[in-house]
Amino acid sequence: MSVTIIDVAKKAGVSPSTVSRVISGHPRISSATIRKVKDIMLEMGYHPNVMAKSLVSKTTQTIGILLPRSAEELFLNLFFSEIIRGVVTQSTRSGYDLMMTTGTSESEEVEAVTRLVKGRRVDGVILLYSRKSDPVISFLQEMKFPFVLVGRSEDFPDVLSVDNNNVLAAYDATRHLIAQGHKRVGFVSGPPNLIVSKDRMEGYVQAMREAGLEIQSEWIVEGEFLQESGYRAMSFFMNLPERPTALVVIDDIVAFGVLRGLTELGYKVPNDLSLVGFNNISMSELSSPPISSIDIGIYQLGYTASQTLIKAVKGETIHHNHIIIPHRLMARESSLLSILN
Repeated sequence: MSVTIIDVAKKAGVSPSTVSRVISGHPRISSATIRKVKDIMLEMGYHPNVMAKSLVSKTTQTIGILLPRSAEELFLNLFFSEIIRGVVTQSTRSGYDLMMTTGTSESEEVEAVTRLVKGRRVDGVILLYSRKSDPVISFLQEMKFPFVLVGRSEDFPDVLSVDNNNVLAAYDATRHLIAQGHKRVGFVSGPPNLIVSKDRMEGYVQAMREAGLEIQSEWIVEGEFLQESGYRAMSFFMNLPERPTALVVIDDIVAFGVLRGLTELGYKVPNDLSLVGFNNISMSELSSPPISSIDIGIYQLGYTASQTLIKAVKGETIHHNHIIIPHRLMARESSLLSILN
């Protein structure tokens, strides 16, 4: 027979209502009583009925995560595993579980989030990316349901968000290449409907114009956050009559594709083409040559998004709707011509 709350109360010498208050985190229970009840719960193998608890407290102690639409992107790009690690670490420390969902289209994403919200399966939602026009954000705003966006929204500028200054980050990456003596700098972008692609493009353009350098349209290629996109971009660039001598690449995984294609054709990095990527994933430093990358604090993005959402769920004061995680350039061999001379 399973252990009940009455069994725990009897052994602890307290009332069942006191045990219930300990489970729900009631502030008026002494620390000594909390420790005693929790020790007995552990000793007796008692686990609170989450469903019953949620009916009483009207909370689930669970937060939802909307994953990117492409399963390939999710499992092949280490950005997502690292940001989820940050979310998991903070939510676990706060006593919250996670529920993940996704969809293969915008309508499926809205349906998935609708099930979470209207089914009362989660207390809040984290969106792991931001698009120029996003019906999921529109739905969550309409429902007045707690959510945090990793990125920023142009249509809803006041939503809770955790982001980098992606314009400045791309500006810094481009300026680094210009400082190495490059005058023909290209840009490998991501999907044009993503805000991060737009912002990093803007930073690249700002740096080039400020330096008085020409920007040719064929030096800018759009793709996905996948290695194959970098591989295809490299093939295109190397066949141009006047090709770039350096590239700002929107993601390290994409930069690996560029590097692979160059190696297959016998080109050397940085002698023939210099690279700077984004995200500073662990493999960037281990590649050959090591890839220069903008460290955007991926883990901290996830940790802070979870922390901010839980504060919103609890009704705590949040002083800033937009939290910016700082970035830094990790300059390595892929862009440092000076170390070869």
